Amino acid sequence: MTALAQRTVPDTQTIADKEHSYQQLLALIETGIPLSSKPFQQLADLVNLTEQEVIDAVNSWQEQGLIKRFGLVVKHRKLGFIANAMVVWNIPDELVEDVAAKLAKQSCVTLCYRRPRVLPGWPYNLFCMIHGQCREKVLASLEAICQELSLTHIEKDVLFSTKAYKQNGARYAKRTLKEAK
Repeated sequence: MTALAQRTVPDTQTIADKEHSYQQLLALIETGIPLSSKPFQQLADLVNLTEQEVIDAVNSWQEQGLIKRFGLVVKHRKLGFIANAMVVWNIPDELVEDVAAKLAKQSCVTLCYRRPRVLPGWPYNLFCMIHGQCREKVLASLEAICQELSLTHIEKDVLFSTKAYKQNGARYAKRTLKEAK
């Protein structure tokens, strides 16, 4: 018997099952990992993989840039950070990248995005979220940022949240699974 004849053809059902398990794993880790001494084993048990397969998949996804890190989600309102404001800025286009990079480094800024202007009514192209224990502290943080970064002359508006309806991290894997069906 030749070496070619001795090779086995991969079981396509097994390959499909593994692929589905990895998709399920990705969907699970988007919601967080279990707080336990063996979180990867717990995940493995849920998706019919071995602990090592889960660890290898996570390492591979990090190397590929698919996942960045695992983190802790803190309920900021329960910690007393009940005020937050989206600050919208009208930054000259040639300065946006530099200003955005500087804003993103501020400890009180939790989000920073560039978005297109919608003229004539909405001239703003840079958005950042500032959290604080009260409106006054948020405004003080904003004033300190404006002074430090020489942004006092820049047109901006401060949009305080009035009610939280939903807050959670984005979930992509479950949508991807539904779209694939």
